[in-house]
Amino acid sequence: MEEITTNVNWLAVTSGSIAAFVLGALWYSPKIFGKKWAQEQGVTPGSASRMPVGAMVVQALGLMLMSWFVGVTAANEALLTVILATLGFAVLGYSGGMFANKGSYSRNVDAGYLVAVLVVMIIAQAIF
Repeated sequence: MEEITTNVNWLAVTSGSIAAFVLGALWYSPKIFGKKWAQEQGVTPGSASRMPVGAMVVQALGLMLMSWFVGVTAANEALLTVILATLGFAVLGYSGGMFANKGSYSRNVDAGYLVAVLVVMIIAQAIF
């Protein structure tokens, strides 16, 4: 357990995950990529009577875990490892979108979000 907790900057991990969550709200908003993304997903923006709370909780958990991973690699001076892992997961997510017949725009938006989140989390590590 020590290898994933020793020297981890928890302020940077927490800040990075919160900033990434906020980035997601902006990224998928109608003013940035959300309108066309929603069309390709077959979702009508504003059609839901409430936010999908379960999905939001899982998203927050996933971002916290990813930010922790960034923190572990930063503490061990191995940020290239998390960059490689994130690119791998983005490509796998992209291929999953292809299997699910998602449009190329939505696949690009989803993969781009993962890369953007990584950048935000690395910046949080640098700041804190």
